[in-house]
Amino acid sequence: MQPHNMENRMNQISKYRKIGGLSQQALAQQVGWGQSRLANYEVNARTPSLSDSRLIVTALNRLGVVCCLDDVFPPEKIRS
Repeated sequence: MQPHNMENRMNQISKYRKIGGLSQQALAQQVGWGQSRLANYEVNARTPSLSDSRLIVTALNRLGVVCCLDDVFPPEKIRS
């Protein structure tokens, strides 16, 4: 896979977590997980389920970060 294509598949958890000034530990605690689970999602070592993705976005919102599911988990771009 070429680097620019990989960019499109990456989530934006870290970006929005940092916008809120949150540590991985703080966000993970809000969701009820350990920090390592969130870290694995951030670096794309694991892929969160849709349910877990929604939990992450809900936690970010509760902690003051304004974002939606498509912001944090951008849909894959369709080639024309």
